[in-house]
Amino acid sequence: MTGITARRVGAEAQPVAIVDGFHPDPAALRTTAVAADWQPARRHYPGLRAALPGDYLSRVRAVIALVMREVLGVTGGLDVLDASFSLVTTPPDRLTPAQRLPHVDAVEPGRIALVHYLSPGGGDGTAFFRHRATGFETIDAARAPGYHAVLAREVAAAPPMGYVHDDTLLFERTAHVEARFNRAVIYRSAMLHSGAIARPDTLSADPAAGRLTVTAFLSAT
Repeated sequence: MTGITARRVGAEAQPVAIVDGFHPDPAALRTTAVAADWQPARRHYPGLRAALPGDYLSRVRAVIALVMREVLGVTGGLDVLDASFSLVTTPPDRLTPAQRLPHVDAVEPGRIALVHYLSPGGGDGTAFFRHRATGFETIDAARAPGYHAVLAREVAAAPPMGYVHDDTLLFERTAHVEARFNRAVIYRSAMLHSGAIARPDTLSADPAAGRLTVTAFLSAT
């Protein structure tokens, strides 16, 4: 049975939807993931990705549409920009500087991110952040130049170490969504966030044992 919880996060009160019982057959998804052809992820994702079954989005489209309308206020159509199985696998000492910080997935309006947790043991979930120096919790096109200039100076003076999952010198955690099997979190891509990896020693490249998720990026039309 699907259950939807809506939250408002931080001083900017951004909407975040938490959907339990997101997919009708999560066990079949795990079976598909174990047999999938995993490849190194592109862009900044610290791990591996693999193709989803062809019917994945059709089986969750109705609940996504409900969340878009009732929680995020999106009443038009949605385009799927990218969707895949994902596994975080990179050791902390091999992370790039960008992977050691909260980030946004896009600054364009109407962009939406979705993370679907598929590890039976749950895991650490997703954390949202406020940049202390600017007070920003979201980064749009207008804020981006100033924010990145300040952040570059801060990182040059004190390079971050490892995965971020809680408060740091540069960022304050505003919310944390705990990972649970077959739970999804859906939020605007402009929100500063990070996978909350508190125990990187438990990461695994085996989808049966590792931090298995689906990550998807959508665009409102």
